Amino acid sequence: MDHRRDHYLEAMGITRWVPRQAAAESHAQISADGGSLPDLDWESLRCRVLECDLCELHQGRTQAVFGVGNSAADWMIVGEAPGAEEDRVGEPFVGRAGQLLDAMLDGLGLSRRSVFIANVLKCRPPNNRDPHPEEIEQCAPYLERQIALVAPRVILAVGRVAAQRLLGTNAPLGRMRGQIHHYGADEVPVIVTYHPAYLLRRPGEKAKSWRDLLLAAQVVASSCG
Repeated sequence: MDHRRDHYLEAMGITRWVPRQAAAESHAQISADGGSLPDLDWESLRCRVLECDLCELHQGRTQAVFGVGNSAADWMIVGEAPGAEEDRVGEPFVGRAGQLLDAMLDGLGLSRRSVFIANVLKCRPPNNRDPHPEEIEQCAPYLERQIALVAPRVILAVGRVAAQRLLGTNAPLGRMRGQIHHYGADEVPVIVTYHPAYLLRRPGEKAKSWRDLLLAAQVVASSCG
């Protein structure tokens, strides 16, 4: 594995993406209901998310999907939004896509309990449609606080919506892959990869995602040295 990782790292550049500062600073200071989010601990934040009614998505949810895993993990996995199964179970990345993500993590000696997994949206969009911009904005403070609490060594942005939100760009996913980006004032490294649901439809792209994970693993290893 080390040989493959070194090979791909040599071929990959490092690009710095700067988040949209106005939105980031606004959401970092004020939650949408007027309360301050930066001082919320895990339990208070969880309660805020589970009771959230800031957008219309709460009307059709079974439950909000807060996140799962190690609250002090080196790795944070950020996806798009809950689907039907996630809405039913209350946990991100379950079903076939979740099983594939678990297998990918297992290949690195990780598990969903050793990383922290969350979504950009905490409630399921109807018919699994793409999140609307206003829904993403309403949920943004929750994800930002989760990232601050976890303080990960790397964020793996899974899919286009998650990558574009974290990096403040409209660039296509293919352009964002294979590089080390950074998120926020703490410049947390971000690696972009395909969503497992996409890989189920396009299994030939799995090798590319594996290279993305190897790059993320190298970032973590370098930060621990």
